[in-house]
Amino acid sequence: MNYDAFFKASLDKLRTSGDYRVFANLERHNGNFPHATARAEHAQKVTIWCSNDYLGMGQNPTVLNAMHDAIDACGAGAGGTRNISGTTQYHVQLEEELADLHGKPAALLFTSGYLSNWAALGTLAARIPDCLVLSDALNHASMIEGIRHSKAERQIWKHNDLADLEAKLAQQPLDRPKLIAFESVYSMDGDIAPIAEICDLAEKYNAMTYLDEVHAVGLYGPRGGGIAEQEGLMHRVTVIEGTLGKAFGVVGGYVAASAELCDFLRSFASGFIFTTALPPAVVAGATASVRHLKASQKERQAHAERVAEVRARFDALGIPHVENPGHIIPVIVGDAMKCKFISDILMKDYGIYIQPINYPTVPRGTERLRITPSPVHSPADIDALVAALSDLWTQCELARKPMAAQ
Repeated sequence: MNYDAFFKASLDKLRTSGDYRVFANLERHNGNFPHATARAEHAQKVTIWCSNDYLGMGQNPTVLNAMHDAIDACGAGAGGTRNISGTTQYHVQLEEELADLHGKPAALLFTSGYLSNWAALGTLAARIPDCLVLSDALNHASMIEGIRHSKAERQIWKHNDLADLEAKLAQQPLDRPKLIAFESVYSMDGDIAPIAEICDLAEKYNAMTYLDEVHAVGLYGPRGGGIAEQEGLMHRVTVIEGTLGKAFGVVGGYVAASAELCDFLRSFASGFIFTTALPPAVVAGATASVRHLKASQKERQAHAERVAEVRARFDALGIPHVENPGHIIPVIVGDAMKCKFISDILMKDYGIYIQPINYPTVPRGTERLRITPSPVHSPADIDALVAALSDLWTQCELARKPMAAQ
């Protein structure tokens, strides 16, 4: 077999379909986010409109100062896995902060949100005897891979469909171990799970609940504990999983749960045991961010205002976007080639960076621009975005929604 020919043919197929991914070489500017320099043949100033650093905490002075202090105190790396010299007081303090954030007895820190889902779900489902995992149809790839890795029996329930979930639960013996895995805010459509009703079913049918809050922590709830905190439900959820790489602006993942469950994962999850610990400076920055957002409301308030303004401006011009109660604005293009074209032209001619979201991240025919306004987008930034999209919608002969009354 000609291996390179196989690789090339596979990549050519992606390019032909419009699904080939191109990384933008972006240099963010400290203190000037969301503005950046795109490094290609020629340097170009751009405004980023698709970052998961939802609140701009990646450049918050409190976070940066904590990281600098930790580097000065400890140096660069952690020195090993958590078991082999990689646990520091910074790690211990962050886990205490995260447990407190979610009202849980304990938390366990991982090197990424992907790894925390993969390791936690994979370990729980594999080691709990005869465990059945009931997974929402739109769960993130990290959750799907963790469940698949466990080799436990799994059933997929229709997205946010309580009737389908209950029908599947009702078919099982009451005493069979069951784990319901779902997200709070779904990252592509921005919709929100009915957490209370899922907890009702879990209690009725003797199931554990595993809630991925990665797109909600920092953003929702009086202290940034996520949708479960906002709705007063954290105590009803068995495991809350979150990330430090989105609204908290740094990197890392974690789970918060009972002391026994966290210790179980610490003792049995290979993705935790054999991974080098996060550097102390990263952990210090994450701790500073969590503490700041527990106390400060201004970032969340400004964020909500920006999201509402962008939605209203799109409505006024008939730019079609998915209505949802969250902070993610999916602008539907519906064609892979046009979605990639619009993204390229936005960057080249307008200095606006929005990554195209195509298959397999979303189903074919729902290709989109996923827009994430932040508190640090200025009125001028919003004006430029709205004008550029309106121009391109006309140029590409894309359908508009009926325009809102003026």
